[in-house]
Amino acid sequence: MRASGAAFAKLLWLCSSAVEGPGRRGDGHPAPEPGWHRSLKGPLAGLGGGGTGAALGCARRVCSFSFSVKVSLGGRAMQRAAALVRRGCCPRTPGPWGRSQSSAAAEASAVLKVRPERSRRERILTLESMNPQVKAVEYAVRGPIVLKAGEIELELQRGIKKPFTEVIRANIGDAQAMGQQPITFLRQVMALCTYPNLLDSPSFPEDAKKRARRILQACGGNSLGSYSASQGVNCIREDVAAYITRRDGGVPADPDNIYLTTGASDGISTILKILVSGGGKSRTGVMIPIPQYPLYSAVISELDAIQVNYYLDEDNCWALNVNELRRAVREAKDHCDPKVLCIINPGNPTGQVQSRKCIEDVIHFAWEEKLFLLADEVYQDNVYSPDCRFHSFKKVLYEMGPEYSSNVELASFHSTSKGYMGECGYRGGYMEVINLHPEIKGQLVKLLSVRLCPPVSGQAAMDIVVNPPVPGEESFEQFHREKESVLGNLAKKAKLTEDLFNQVPGIHCNPLQGAMYAFPRIFIPSKAVEAAQAHKMAPDMFYCMKLLEETGICVVPGSGFGQREGTYHFRMTILPPVEKLKTVLQKVKDFHIKFLEKYA
Repeated sequence: MRASGAAFAKLLWLCSSAVEGPGRRGDGHPAPEPGWHRSLKGPLAGLGGGGTGAALGCARRVCSFSFSVKVSLGGRAMQRAAALVRRGCCPRTPGPWGRSQSSAAAEASAVLKVRPERSRRERILTLESMNPQVKAVEYAVRGPIVLKAGEIELELQRGIKKPFTEVIRANIGDAQAMGQQPITFLRQVMALCTYPNLLDSPSFPEDAKKRARRILQACGGNSLGSYSASQGVNCIREDVAAYITRRDGGVPADPDNIYLTTGASDGISTILKILVSGGGKSRTGVMIPIPQYPLYSAVISELDAIQVNYYLDEDNCWALNVNELRRAVREAKDHCDPKVLCIINPGNPTGQVQSRKCIEDVIHFAWEEKLFLLADEVYQDNVYSPDCRFHSFKKVLYEMGPEYSSNVELASFHSTSKGYMGECGYRGGYMEVINLHPEIKGQLVKLLSVRLCPPVSGQAAMDIVVNPPVPGEESFEQFHREKESVLGNLAKKAKLTEDLFNQVPGIHCNPLQGAMYAFPRIFIPSKAVEAAQAHKMAPDMFYCMKLLEETGICVVPGSGFGQREGTYHFRMTILPPVEKLKTVLQKVKDFHIKFLEKYA
């Protein structure tokens, strides 16, 4: 065993020599010759275990280890460790290999630990070094309350007992996730476009095949898998323009002013990118309604623009008052250059539908103040109140005469995600931009080309929305029946929600004229406000978190949308099926009454 110990010491000595470089070791002794490890074959045979081959493999691995240690410890520390091991190789107390566990070996280990490993270098990207505009972005619809809902769902899956059996995600307008069935005709055309071999199947109606062939013929290689032009597939832009002309009673739309987008959100953020400029007091101000859809505040933060709030009139069914617009502009001019006015019609989260007179007043105000108008009209099919009707900004603008129609710059947006379609996942949308300066039009196309093109499948879905079956076509009856069923059910649920909320003490809900949400005002007692402050939460966030934890219902606090100081709200979608919606509303009622009692 003494020979085996000597062989092991020689092994470590040779390894330390091998890392000193060619010719000489650091202590002046000759460095080992190439193939040095083969000279250990005889002595190492006595080590046992895996035999000579394993020992030689060990020699190579130890040498590799020695080199890595040499890099971090330096030559002298390595030599010291090797000397200690050589000195302590003679057996004293038998170890598991028949060798001693010597104090010299322990000292060698200590030497190897003298220098700690180099600490990992600092990260290049940290919260301190990241883009501050991105850090400032907030998006309440998928914020902390939704993350908490996901945690609770995982706990339920693991069998952890809760006072409820499921989380009901009433935080977002995702119709099909809430059980709404897809429109058959839309899915038929999408299936044909995605798998063209189905065009020969007798299971699909001819009007669906006709549309699918038209879309595919306009795609490169007759395939949805190819890129399109950055502005979108030409024939789909033509169909969008024809749809707008029909919708607006003959007001012409030019396909060249149509830009297909990845949902409406993509179009809104793209236009804002072009509009924002300047610095200091000349930095672009963007006027947005309060309450607002958090996309707007998020994009404004990302672009480092200035958010200019104008408040909707809650006491007047969330109406837009032009005097409030004037106040907002007047105050904003002290610190920025108000250049953009955003309108959401029908409203999100408030559900109001703008009257024609209101739209005329807004257009006149934009013309007067030289503001670029953004009209978010994704809920244009979702109008439920019999006293309300959707009027597009484009139509009203043209009917106000050439002084307005030739001068006011307007971008309007639509999407496949809302309406009766509910095709959120396809991410289809368009924007129509009118009165844009020709040179800016080139800049817009350039900006769009950076992302190559919107998803062609989403473009195809948008085409079906704007080019549905018409009377006389094979699929019209079924399409019309499904569309009216969806919109009719939404109208019933809007009325149901309004009525039931208004029966609860401490909750007031304005009429849901359109869109997909209720935005009720809730009374929060002062003790609950103090409890929220103790938890470092906004009072309505505290309320919504308690609602989630006690009932499993996920809604979004009004503070995520903006609200007047001292008022509290939450946004809840009306999309669940009627019976489930009744259950949700009853649970909210019971929770709210207990909440008031607890914090009275």
